[in-house]
Amino acid sequence: MTAPHISPDTTFRALVTEQNEDGSFSSAVRIKKIAELPPHDLLIRVKYSGLNYKDALSASGHKGITRRYPHTPGIDAAGIVVESGGSEFSTGQEVIVTGYDLGMNTDGGFAGYIRVPASWAVKKPENLSLKECMIIGTSGFTAASAIYEFINHGILPADGKILVTGASGAVGSMAVAMLAKAGYQVIASSGKPAYAEKLREIGATEIIGRDAIDDKSGKGLLPPRWIAALDTVGGNTLSTVLLSTAERGLVANCGMIASNKLEVPVFPFILRAVRLIGIASAETPMKRRLEIWNLISQHLKPDNPEKFSKTITLDEVPAELSRMLNSSQSGKTIVALD
Repeated sequence: MTAPHISPDTTFRALVTEQNEDGSFSSAVRIKKIAELPPHDLLIRVKYSGLNYKDALSASGHKGITRRYPHTPGIDAAGIVVESGGSEFSTGQEVIVTGYDLGMNTDGGFAGYIRVPASWAVKKPENLSLKECMIIGTSGFTAASAIYEFINHGILPADGKILVTGASGAVGSMAVAMLAKAGYQVIASSGKPAYAEKLREIGATEIIGRDAIDDKSGKGLLPPRWIAALDTVGGNTLSTVLLSTAERGLVANCGMIASNKLEVPVFPFILRAVRLIGIASAETPMKRRLEIWNLISQHLKPDNPEKFSKTITLDEVPAELSRMLNSSQSGKTIVALD
């Protein structure tokens, strides 16, 4: 056990979202003390964090994400252990935290320090720097969780193409790159034509618009076009994806940008044995979590991960979160806390 050695009065900078008198929400950088952090057993000095859509929702006062304010968003964090109340981690060890309650109702990674349960932390995987871990972050972990399912269900690169919807987003673009790294042929669907060249650069072999997977014919099945898909959109896009999946294919869904409703005939399931799997990365059990991070570090890490991201300061986070809510932000944004 490591004895505490940082004064509770030690200060650090943190992004704080507050509710205003008129009911609106605003975020600004404030000075906080270590003593204000929750009473968990692992104190981490944050080096990098990464922006996610949940952070934008939290910073806008979405009570389905964060119930109590003032609050510090940031569902991803990577840094160095400075205090440990147990034997799992030692001072100076590099760790990452993604998911669980971080940045939701537990003060998150947009801060110089976080204090979390040791059971949430993962030792930094080999072959990845702390910054690369945050470029991957929850979005990349989500993408890798889907690929983990493809592999475990026996879908090999030789079996056919794999579709990624919402491919210009953080999850989608990382999925394209990871699938290409693993040797799959990737069809990337995006509603942002300007992003097409970028998608080709990171490994897409085919680019299609979002209209190409928005079938409204009412047919019970469509010609098979891919053996598997990662859908980040939901709604009629997911329905079209299922109708167009080849026999014994697999569709993984992790989003509902278009709609949280799904209306689809049963024919893909009973005639083609198509499987639909949900991807929920936040509460991934630790054993599985470690297996996925190992898969990323050993087999899915894109070449030159930094080309997928831009780095900003803590002071720039509020504006970037607003762009994310307005769908005018692409790729992954990393926050450097030093």
